Amino acid sequence: MIVKEKDLVSEPIFLVGAERSGTTVLRLMLSHHPQIAWCNEFEYTVDRIPDGDDWPHLEDYYQWLETHRIFQATGFTIDRRLSYPQLVNSFLLQKQNQESKSLIGATVHRHFDKLLRIWSDARFIHIVRDGRDVARSCIGMGWAGNVWTGVEGWIEVEQLWTQLKDMIPGERRTEVNYETLISEPTKTLTRLSEFIGVPYDEAMLSYAQNTTFDLPDPKLIQQWRRKLSEDEIQLVESRIADRLVERGYELSGLPPLEVTPARARSLRFQDWYARVKFRVKRQGLPLFLAEYFSRKLEIKQWHKRVKLKLNAIEKRYLK
Repeated sequence: MIVKEKDLVSEPIFLVGAERSGTTVLRLMLSHHPQIAWCNEFEYTVDRIPDGDDWPHLEDYYQWLETHRIFQATGFTIDRRLSYPQLVNSFLLQKQNQESKSLIGATVHRHFDKLLRIWSDARFIHIVRDGRDVARSCIGMGWAGNVWTGVEGWIEVEQLWTQLKDMIPGERRTEVNYETLISEPTKTLTRLSEFIGVPYDEAMLSYAQNTTFDLPDPKLIQQWRRKLSEDEIQLVESRIADRLVERGYELSGLPPLEVTPARARSLRFQDWYARVKFRVKRQGLPLFLAEYFSRKLEIKQWHKRVKLKLNAIEKRYLK
């Protein structure tokens, strides 16, 4: 049957924050609550929404989802009778039904302002982590070649949240620091449970029993102090010092660094080279080149075959 208005999830919970900010560990905690189901990496519902009032072209969207690694792993079905808002809402309903839980949430790392177009009464949990640690962590994932570019995702998310939060009533949004979550997990989860409207449950800290993630360890806090050089710390702070202070983080106390245009170009090239090197090492040169040329030449069937091969590789590394 067509999804009707009464079947819509009217008040989902969205966890928003930069990648490498602790969204995964918090999602695991929340999803282990006996009343809360959770969709991870829910960006496929907003990435294709254009600016303005239009929705994605559905046939193009269906084709895009065919090679979307995260969506394909969900096992969700696509009902082609549904409108775009109904369709993405059906994904939440399917997850909720899979786990037979009363509440549903999802993690979104970008474009989360567009969620309000579909779920105007949604509730939001914003998690923030020290941008210096985020920048360092992005290098290890192969997403950046240095901390100067590695902090850009953090900048985009924090700017977007600053713009969005004033559009959301206070009772429908809350914020949490990753560092507080790790150092005081029970206290933090109790507060978040109250925000969601459920009692805290000890099962929220049982995720280590059936995932590869360990329980909160305070050693994970402020790793940038041990693992970044002074120059790297200055590079990050040259971009986000004011925002760090706004978010309650202390600066290093190192002298401010001005990045000249010449050094910025050098950092950009270093970033590009490191990311290419990472991908070639992981994917192999033939597959790397096949992805590039199939995409540039817009040969859809070839690109689809390449994407599926890349998805299989990524899946092995994420196990």
